[in-house]
Amino acid sequence: MADAQWSPGRRTGDADEFLPVLDIIEPTRQRRLTVLVRLLLLIPHFIVLFVLEIAAFFTVVFGWFAALVLGRLPEPVFRFLAAVLAYRTRVAASGMLLVDRYPPFTLTQPSGYPVAIDVRPTRLNRLAVFFRLILVIPAAILQSLATSGWCVLAVVWWLITLILGRMPRPLFEATAATLRYEMRVSAYLSMLTPAYPKGFFGEDALSVPQQQARSATRPLVMSTAGKVLLVLFLVLGLVSSVTTSVTRSSSDDSDYHAQG
Repeated sequence: MADAQWSPGRRTGDADEFLPVLDIIEPTRQRRLTVLVRLLLLIPHFIVLFVLEIAAFFTVVFGWFAALVLGRLPEPVFRFLAAVLAYRTRVAASGMLLVDRYPPFTLTQPSGYPVAIDVRPTRLNRLAVFFRLILVIPAAILQSLATSGWCVLAVVWWLITLILGRMPRPLFEATAATLRYEMRVSAYLSMLTPAYPKGFFGEDALSVPQQQARSATRPLVMSTAGKVLLVLFLVLGLVSSVTTSVTRSSSDDSDYHAQG
């Protein structure tokens, strides 16, 4: 598994456009006790992430101006944003029950940890950087719907994993696909990659050459059941979004009439 590295340009064996990669080991049995109290255990990480996200926001703003001038992110900016993205992804993978091992408090890739990202610095198109917030909207909407849909039935996924002591393979695939797409959207928005987020429904087994590193999610080959779950996430996310909007509109109307 590879973490963010500073070596601008393509590497041997890379595709024409390198998409950030999420590496997760094959799903294994999990300790039911850690599954039971998973979110409580992750509270310290949520606090650390809150601080890191504030720092990352200002770093992204600085990086945006720098990328417009240089056509790339400065090395320190790239390294910090990639490290925050990797940290956030490790915590999210634990919170979404993809792995059982507790994430360490470090911005460097822990040796042997079952979750890692591979994001590589390359030249950036200045025009795409300038319009990044507009360009990312379609991908951000898709990511938001999928994540919201997963959260709607989060208690169900938690109960399944708690009872079985593991996450069923189709659920693992759909959850990993959701997390990977979220990671790719964040990487694109943070200008860590010029590659537009794609591969939401996975890819075929031949997309990664045999000589390259492989994992359960590199490539992420989705079963039919996994794809059905992803569609379910999107539908639930859409229903949740519409319901929230209607409820908020009704509440605003009620407040308006009450004031009138």
